[in-house]
Amino acid sequence: MAKKILIVDDAAFMRLTLKNLIEEIGYEVIGEATNGEEAVAKYADLQPDIVTMDITMPEMSGLEALKEIISIDDTASIIMCSAMGQQTMVLDAIKSGAKDFIVKPFNKERIEEALSKAN
Repeated sequence: MAKKILIVDDAAFMRLTLKNLIEEIGYEVIGEATNGEEAVAKYADLQPDIVTMDITMPEMSGLEALKEIISIDDTASIIMCSAMGQQTMVLDAIKSGAKDFIVKPFNKERIEEALSKAN
């Protein structure tokens, strides 16, 4: 059975791009969220196997959402997505429990590697 993925990004274009790549690789996208608050609620609701989480979002950042999800479920597999130049935030995310990170623009091989690491 395909692993279930929740995609979190405030940009609709990024969510669509990532969804298409993830489905091409063979995973199932079961939900999308546009900010950290939605991500925490949908994580509890959908119980995905893996979450891809943008770092910079309105309402609640990806880092805050990561910490909140990890506090609810310390086995959560979360992969952070960041633009170039956010190394400090990426390091914070890894220290806070993220399994990996993917740099935008997305590369199919890198996504596949991160998803298999997060399993």
